[in-house]
Amino acid sequence: MIHSSAIVHPKAVIGDGAEIGPFCVVGAHVRIGARTRLLAHAVVNGHTTIGEESTIHPFTSIGAPPQDRKFFGELSYTHVGSRTTIREYVSIHRATGEGEVTSIGDDCLILAYAHVAHNCRVGNNVTMSSTAQLAGHVVIDDHANVGGMTGLHQFVRVGRYAMVGGMSKITRDIPPYFLVEGSPAQAYGLNSIGLRRAEFSPETIAELKECYKLMYRSNRNISQALEAMREIVKTDDGRHLIDFVAAESARGIVK
Repeated sequence: MIHSSAIVHPKAVIGDGAEIGPFCVVGAHVRIGARTRLLAHAVVNGHTTIGEESTIHPFTSIGAPPQDRKFFGELSYTHVGSRTTIREYVSIHRATGEGEVTSIGDDCLILAYAHVAHNCRVGNNVTMSSTAQLAGHVVIDDHANVGGMTGLHQFVRVGRYAMVGGMSKITRDIPPYFLVEGSPAQAYGLNSIGLRRAEFSPETIAELKECYKLMYRSNRNISQALEAMREIVKTDDGRHLIDFVAAESARGIVK
């Protein structure tokens, strides 16, 4: 299942049923999971692990050194999960810092020309549309969506089930379950369509909507909104929202 034109280092570990297509390059410290497919011209190097049943499309680069002045060749890693699809011309760089990791989870869809920089952590079931760009140390939680041509500042966090509209400029953290877009970005309500598709209960959606109103429509600051939210929240998702907003942040919460 390895094309004759591919260059695969003899020390690379290739899982059962994996396919390495024409003109691919696979480095010495790479591990490719079972039934994963590298289509033509994909390059995977560095200390990189790709899980099972993923598909890597042409001209993708995974595990290259980071575009970071702080990087001096230390040992660092790149992980891509199982059943993840990475489309054409995507670049995913390994981490800066000894033993650090850039990671993408399971069941993700990363569309063409997207970039995942050093030390980013992308969760499971995340969708990144074409040309979405993550600067270093960005964290995207499970089931979030990032629209096309959107840029995220380093150290930004995006909460689970959040929806980031296309062509947005994201310089602050995006709370889970919310819809955010614009340049500068603003919150515009719940990601209602995403929550309904994920079969959130009407009670949970109603509670999250009340939390949104307390944060963005009540003239309270964040501390005051958190205090009010703690008095009304009864669901696990509501408590997760509170924990996210209350957590230490390098960027602050989107306005």
